[in-house]
Amino acid sequence: MSFNNAIQRIKLRGALVGKRALDATAGVIAVAVLKIIRRFDPEKTSRFAGRLTQRIGPWFKEDRIGRENLRAAFPEKSANEIDAILREVWYNIGQVGAEYAHLDKIGRIELDANGLPKADGRIIFDPQTRELFDQLRDDGKPALIFAAHLANWELPAVTAAVFGLKADLLYRPPSIGDVAEAINRIRAINMGRLVATGSDAPIKLAATLERGDHAGMLVDQHQSRGVDVVMFGRPCKANPTLARLARHFPDCPIHGVRVIRLPEHKFRIELTPAIEPARTATGAIDITATTQRITDVIEGWVREYPAQWLWLHRRWRS
Repeated sequence: MSFNNAIQRIKLRGALVGKRALDATAGVIAVAVLKIIRRFDPEKTSRFAGRLTQRIGPWFKEDRIGRENLRAAFPEKSANEIDAILREVWYNIGQVGAEYAHLDKIGRIELDANGLPKADGRIIFDPQTRELFDQLRDDGKPALIFAAHLANWELPAVTAAVFGLKADLLYRPPSIGDVAEAINRIRAINMGRLVATGSDAPIKLAATLERGDHAGMLVDQHQSRGVDVVMFGRPCKANPTLARLARHFPDCPIHGVRVIRLPEHKFRIELTPAIEPARTATGAIDITATTQRITDVIEGWVREYPAQWLWLHRRWRS
């Protein structure tokens, strides 16, 4: 081994050790911050975190990404309107971050004397959503459920667990391992089984459906190996996992679930009726066309509440 190669190996090992040390430190800090936040009132910490990210958000490159996305999606809106939406986007991001520490409290469903969710509780349902939740829980059949990064996107899974709806959830772990572990510990307490994205994820989710349980996933972000769809009139890549599972389980219904953030730290959860998948001439489920139908539903959600979606992600790429 040459002297230069030895030096390079030493540098690489040093960088790896340094990264592991930073990751471990970040994990410790993340756990400590969440524990501190948990000591305070959920509503007050949510507002404080929202105001904080509203102030510091414009310093980051994600602010530019969000502004470009909003301008392209809403060319009819003025610069002031775009600024106002982006400020609320940052506010929502801060709220979501603070709410991680209080998922068990926020997701607690207040029931009336008849066992139904109170109309004035923190989590609100319309009658159709409550009926669909009960149906999915009790019919003994599998279902595919998609969601988007709207309002607090963790709440559908928390609510499903509260109602006893068995669901395995596809998720993308944070890039820092120790932070991912800290967040997953919180999720595991309040949600169903977590399935990390990876080559074996479809196999695990197929097993979920075979058991008669439910598979849920967020499908509104860029996936480099995804299928081509159009969102807000612009081409982008979308995750086809749900449509592929639907092809293998053609009798499995597809539902969408979204969260709407309301005033006074309340949320409304809405579950769509079953969405009919697109089919080929032979009757098989068309993966790309079905993914487009799902994308169209999400676009409609975002158009209705644009300030509650995660515009800071590079959804559209060259």
